Amino acid sequence: MKIKAKEKKGLVEVKILLDSPMIGKEEAETKKAEVDYLPHITAKINGKVVWEASTGPFLSKNPYFMFNVQGKKGDELVIETINHKGAVDSDKDKVK
Repeated sequence: MKIKAKEKKGLVEVKILLDSPMIGKEEAETKKAEVDYLPHITAKINGKVVWEASTGPFLSKNPYFMFNVQGKKGDELVIETINHKGAVDSDKDKVK
């Protein structure tokens, strides 16, 4: 997971590149691969949820997201993903 967060005039531009093959059941059967996708993604600044996305295997491999939220330099941004099996992964970055 790669995260970039940059503040400009009170808004933080967040860019996230996730690492997931985003393979659903049908594609997994065709490719003889394991089902693997991220159905839920959450962004928190200083512990407060500021952005959420419900996704599925319909997204492309290694999905990219970009959004703006209110914040300031030095805030801690945490991105949390939950895979289809319920395993949680997270990464954090400071707003620049």
